[in-house]
Amino acid sequence: MRKAKRLRELFGGSRIIRVAGAHNGLTAKLVEQAGFDGVWASGLEISCSYLVPDAGILTMKEFLEAAIVMNEAVSIPVIADCDTGFGNSNNVIYMVKKYESAGIAGVVIEDKVFPKQNSLLSGGRQELASIGEFVGKIMAAKNAQQTGDFMVIARIEALIAGWGIKEALKRADAYVKAGADAILIHSKSNSPQEIINFLELWEKKAPIVVVPTTYYEITIQELKRLGVDVVIYANHGIRAAVKAIRETFRKILKDGTTKYVEKRIAPLSEIFELQGMPQLKENERKFVKTDTSDIVALIPAAGSHKEAKSMEEILGDRPLAMIDINGKPLLKWNIDTIKRCGINDIVVVGGYKADKIPSDELGIRLIVNEQYEDTYILESIMKGLGEIENGKDILLVYSDIYFDSDVITKMIQKKSDFVIAVGPIRREKSGYKSLDLVSTEKEPIKSDRFLSTDRKNHVRKIGTKLPLKDAFYEFIGIAYLNSGIVKIFKEIYEDCKNKYTGKPFHESYTFEKASLTDFLQELVDRGIKIDTLEEKTGWMEIYSFEDYKLICSLVK
Repeated sequence: MRKAKRLRELFGGSRIIRVAGAHNGLTAKLVEQAGFDGVWASGLEISCSYLVPDAGILTMKEFLEAAIVMNEAVSIPVIADCDTGFGNSNNVIYMVKKYESAGIAGVVIEDKVFPKQNSLLSGGRQELASIGEFVGKIMAAKNAQQTGDFMVIARIEALIAGWGIKEALKRADAYVKAGADAILIHSKSNSPQEIINFLELWEKKAPIVVVPTTYYEITIQELKRLGVDVVIYANHGIRAAVKAIRETFRKILKDGTTKYVEKRIAPLSEIFELQGMPQLKENERKFVKTDTSDIVALIPAAGSHKEAKSMEEILGDRPLAMIDINGKPLLKWNIDTIKRCGINDIVVVGGYKADKIPSDELGIRLIVNEQYEDTYILESIMKGLGEIENGKDILLVYSDIYFDSDVITKMIQKKSDFVIAVGPIRREKSGYKSLDLVSTEKEPIKSDRFLSTDRKNHVRKIGTKLPLKDAFYEFIGIAYLNSGIVKIFKEIYEDCKNKYTGKPFHESYTFEKASLTDFLQELVDRGIKIDTLEEKTGWMEIYSFEDYKLICSLVK
């Protein structure tokens, strides 16, 4: 109803109204995004979408369903092409009730005999209804409408049928007297002259609508000077689409690849945007609730791969998180694993080559740490936390590991406020990289067949400089913090930032270059209990070329 009022307000305005044809929700949305004032639910386009002639073959059901989809897709008014009204005056009464109740702003009915043929069809049968019969349809339509805003537009086909301007003028007068809200005067001439002649001779008693499909050289300024109120570009969208799609398909077959058409077609991100995918994801984040609904996954992936020298040739100009593993980036493998656990809100903090992380394609929120060269992983984590709303639990996952969903599931089921995943120390690799070593209150259970995941075993010491003889485990780069701990985490970080900026902090030369393990040790020193999930299997770090070869051989 509001759209009908808006359309009537446009008709009462001083500027010419521009309307474009569509046949479904997508094309209607493109009409709106282009800046048109309204959508024309085109009979030709709807018929073409069913691949049948525009000749009264489709019923009101198909036309109405298409108009409803278009109307729901846009915020601008929809004017529906309703052919001859789908029958006699009784059909018109039913049609008006259905279209008005569906929220369509207005309908256009034409004064031809059912079944009609498209007005621009070469050699088409163009038979006019009598003036009396069509006047009855207009009166029936106006009597059937429930509000004063809904518009009934009478389309005159006298020029199309070759009956001349005199007949067109007579019909225009009769239709306005019968109550038509506007007159659509149609022509298939290549010149606008007969439209101009009509407008010059007719004493304007109602708003005028034109469809300059064949006399396309006339401009909007000329139409305005002639007194036209509405111009409908009725079928240009579908004609453009047919040409573009046909050329794209031909080129793909000719080239044997889609490489050369990619820059000529819309990226997938635009399609997702048109579909409303960003809003869906936001609604999902807010309202789709499961046991993991209030968990946000945070993946810090800002660092460069300069430390992993053996990986440079493989990575090229990509961050380590985007390394290809059997046709899919490591980050995509991990995101899919996280989502299988029911966690759909995922924040990735990029830095080095962050533009190589396709956030829309991956279904993530991408935050960029612009200071990644001057800071380390703790700063990236805090930047990510700063973009996550309060009250959320956090699953923290390093970007250079591959892991099974069991690790995440067990961590969540452990029901600890703060837990980190730890595994056996890879003593054979202790020299090639600094390992994040962990000492806990209790020693590991020495059994190859049984490992308790339920017992509480809190962290005593954590860091890369912890003597191997004092360490029980290695931190594997996955942690879980409930919302209460996240709040404390942020508060202690701010306190440390005020005290230690520019100064040494645990194992780091400065606070700015602090690692997560530095901060975890600070938390332990302040009395925060950090539990451990003791995992022997289900994860692997990818740091060297040997790691890369192994993971590619294992992952299917």
